Amino acid sequence: MYDDMIMLVGAAVILVSVCGSVFVIRRVRRQITEMVEALTDVKNGNGNRRILSETHELVAPLAYMINDIILSYEDRLLAYYRMEETNRQLMTSLSHDVRTPLTTLIGYLDAAHKGIVTGKERDDYIEAARRKAYDLKEYIDVLFDWFKLGSDEFSMNMATVDLTELTRNLLVDWIPVFEDAQMDFAIDIPERSFPVKLDPDGYMRILNNLVQNVISHSHGNRIEITLLEQEENIKIRLADNGVGIDKEDLKHIFERLYKCDKGRSEKGSGLGLSIVHQLVIKMNGTITAESVPGSGTVFVLSFPLVQEKCKVNTRLMQG
Repeated sequence: MYDDMIMLVGAAVILVSVCGSVFVIRRVRRQITEMVEALTDVKNGNGNRRILSETHELVAPLAYMINDIILSYEDRLLAYYRMEETNRQLMTSLSHDVRTPLTTLIGYLDAAHKGIVTGKERDDYIEAARRKAYDLKEYIDVLFDWFKLGSDEFSMNMATVDLTELTRNLLVDWIPVFEDAQMDFAIDIPERSFPVKLDPDGYMRILNNLVQNVISHSHGNRIEITLLEQEENIKIRLADNGVGIDKEDLKHIFERLYKCDKGRSEKGSGLGLSIVHQLVIKMNGTITAESVPGSGTVFVLSFPLVQEKCKVNTRLMQG
């Protein structure tokens, strides 16, 4: 009798185990089927699928890994679509910003070459063609920088430099430009050095783009450039007294091909500030912009100092 009970209990245990195994196998098979269906959907372009699984289940690690892959796929697909839209906008922009000035340039040169204009008028036509050619070159240079930044081959030559001396040397070349444009300027730069690790050529492009942006688009007549230490960072502040930027536009000024509809001139590729932003990020810095319409705009660059420096006196160049 006792042996019969043992056999009965054993049989029951085996039966329960078999039923449990069958249930687990069916559950696993159903989840694998769901995974196959989800991956098929993803393959067909639907990245919204997710695989549900409890943490204690056998397939949970695989389900979570597949979900991570699908999420990464969604992000990459979204980035691809954004790039496609950007390229489409760029092609439209190229049609206007390259073909139009090129056609005008050819018109001026043809008129001068064929003798349609003579004397001073011919000289004026050639001068106009020269200016158009430089505008075209500037636009193509910006495009080249933008495409280069987006390529896998782009690399930066990072080095520790004295940011005060580098900034001072760059801005000295701008003083005749400010005077030519009848723009007042105030440049406040520390006397002693602040070592920062960055790409000198990249920093030159950043600063030049920001200054040129003020001259070309702010409609102001004064620029203030200040370099100062703040905690463990060095900040470069560029302020103008121009028309400013609307709050809604300010949110998008570092986006590719974005042009403010109000308060800015139509000239420009819409890539300059985007290039600045990308270069700053690649050099482990930050850039922010603040503006009040009618009261000007302030850009602030920030880079980490290589080592702390004591407070220093400053030298002021006033225009």
